[in-house]
Amino acid sequence: MELIQQNPDIHDYLAADEVIDHGHPVVQEIADTFWFATGSAYSYAETVFDFVRDTIPHSADSGDPRVAWRASDVLSTRNGICYAKAHALVALLRAKGIPAGLCYQRLTDDHQCSDSCSSGAGACPGGSRPAVHGLVALRMPCSSRWYRQDPRGNKPGVDARFSLDAERLAFPVRPELGEIDYPELYATAHPAVLKVLRESADRSRMWRNLPVEL
Repeated sequence: MELIQQNPDIHDYLAADEVIDHGHPVVQEIADTFWFATGSAYSYAETVFDFVRDTIPHSADSGDPRVAWRASDVLSTRNGICYAKAHALVALLRAKGIPAGLCYQRLTDDHQCSDSCSSGAGACPGGSRPAVHGLVALRMPCSSRWYRQDPRGNKPGVDARFSLDAERLAFPVRPELGEIDYPELYATAHPAVLKVLRESADRSRMWRNLPVEL
């Protein structure tokens, strides 16, 4: 899909802030390790995508009650939901000069139902309550195109992969169910997403307050 930069200046998608804190030593150490092992922007981007997808469990799958949101904390605790894992991946990409931003989907039905049921957040809502899902877009050197990637973490029925060709996302939207690909590309976390992450004492409370739309 065609993404719309919220900020026209590409440098905004390389900047550090409270959420995407890629100047933190934890982020820098991981980025340096993978950069020296890969040697090219493409190989590095694919490697850090696989790292975030596969070695940081999605807390709905792992049952971890902690709520992490700052990129360095996500990488330190190896824990987070989709938003948090997206923050970590964006930080690792920006740490090596690869522009990256945050984008979102509005999902419902079995997509979000499967996560909330496995999280222990309560009775299965049966798809009656939509929720916003977070993912990443990156722009490779010498390219003007943004490529969406979803580091949520794979499980039965979910097979997201790094791709600069056809998208391999965790959850392709189903418009007939009211699901949406939001076209905006944000330089930092959307306020509605950051609010619920920062104000939730644990994962079960967070699940009850996930934003239903942007």
